[in-house]
Amino acid sequence: MPDMTRRSAIAALGACGLPELAWARQSSGGWQVMTALPRRVQEIYPTVLGQHIYLAGGLEAREGPDVDSISDQLFVLTDPANPAAMWDTRAPLPEPRHHPNLVGHNGFVYGIGGFRAGDGGIWEMIANTTRYELASDEWVEMAPMPAPYAETCAVSLGGLIHVATGRQPNGSSNASWADHGDRGDHFAYDASNDSWTRRAPNPNPRNSAAGAVLNGSFHVVGGRRVGAGNEAHHDAYDPVTDSWETRAPLPQAQGGLAAAVAGGRLYAFGGEYFDNGGGVYPQVWVYDPDTDHWLEGPPMITPRHGLGGVSLGGDIYAIGGAVRASGRNTSNLVERLRPAS
Repeated sequence: MPDMTRRSAIAALGACGLPELAWARQSSGGWQVMTALPRRVQEIYPTVLGQHIYLAGGLEAREGPDVDSISDQLFVLTDPANPAAMWDTRAPLPEPRHHPNLVGHNGFVYGIGGFRAGDGGIWEMIANTTRYELASDEWVEMAPMPAPYAETCAVSLGGLIHVATGRQPNGSSNASWADHGDRGDHFAYDASNDSWTRRAPNPNPRNSAAGAVLNGSFHVVGGRRVGAGNEAHHDAYDPVTDSWETRAPLPQAQGGLAAAVAGGRLYAFGGEYFDNGGGVYPQVWVYDPDTDHWLEGPPMITPRHGLGGVSLGGDIYAIGGAVRASGRNTSNLVERLRPAS
């Protein structure tokens, strides 16, 4: 399977057409190249806390353009508005991890789930909730999730951290990528008492989707399923009713993408495909919640997958990732989109 080929390549450490959906071209905004990350990483989930951008972990390319290690590094961009601002290095994670979801919440940065290297390879999925203490520059282990979870979406919403839609172990084995399957499980973390509870699951289980908060709802877009390829699903979770609602799907099925919210709209961008030799998507899709339609935004300067997406000050940041499908051509690029008003 194409997705399995990708995972096998990374573990060794070494486009579909548009469906007939209504969309319109948005007036162009502008992408801008920013200061690059200190290292080349992909499969990352950065976050924003205050006016700073935080990034930790990921699959790293140290000796060349292709993935060859796992990162434990924490980088912080303290002046994102300045194109020349440099990334600072802070206390590393307790161990190298890839795919950890970072969430800025209640004055802390939480690193949730992901994978670490184990006896059977680099795909040992974890349930860890690891909190970064800004004042002391250290990481502290908190209550873990009810189950290992990775390739998920995680957001801060309604006083809780919500984690939903990804992959979990299928049984007792938890050492390789093939040990895991798609899930729609949904966990909520209450920092006030350091505890997790289960919430309504996403009705469309998949992995490598992108998530963000828009108008008080947790939106999950795109992703892929093992054996089924990329998907265009778009689900929105209402924390008041503890229920999911189907929204207009992406105009194009994309997995391994990123998402962020600016100007009252949801931006989804990047991702990879594996047919016809594989590649990455340049498209930027912009969701208008008032009309439940997607617009086409200005394409990325450098199309990537496994990248991180955050919004700050009304701008969208596309961070890291890889410019070719799988673990190849890993990047340290940071580019900023200033949406048209």
